[in-house]
Amino acid sequence: MKKKKLAVALSLILVTSISFQSCIGSFYLTNKVLNWNKQVSNKFVNELVFFAFWILPVYEVTAAADLLVINSIEFWSGNKPLEANNEVIKTDQGDYLLTRHESGYNITSPDGELLKFDFDKESQTWSFTKDNSKTDFLRFIDDTHVQMIGTDGNFVDVELSPEGIESYRNEINGVLMASL
Repeated sequence: MKKKKLAVALSLILVTSISFQSCIGSFYLTNKVLNWNKQVSNKFVNELVFFAFWILPVYEVTAAADLLVINSIEFWSGNKPLEANNEVIKTDQGDYLLTRHESGYNITSPDGELLKFDFDKESQTWSFTKDNSKTDFLRFIDDTHVQMIGTDGNFVDVELSPEGIESYRNEINGVLMASL
């Protein structure tokens, strides 16, 4: 009787060790939530969101979904099911197609018009292209400053602080209101 139990136990250990070999997975969903949290605000707000997500149990649910479903799909199929490059955004004006690519996004409107957003790593600049006309609209200067396109088409230095962003917003709104 003891030999039979030992044989069954050893068989189960062998089968499970073979079954779970290299099946760690990327935990894509959990990492996506964690990465979003890192970008919410400053480190104090991020920490509060982190604790709230453990209490709510956001992290527990994403980890369980990754562990039980998503990582298995990724392992057996070789595809990452949550890394789809296309997303449909439904609006009152119709469905917009958002396509992610290596350097940015393409947005196709319901009538087929294409708007491209691209990031150039070398110049640290975001641009958009519409009707084959490319316009730079944001340049990173350093960790605390960017240049944003102004209403006259020239770039304006903007401090990355609540005051700097509010000042830029007021400047843009003032020009827009004056043109009405």
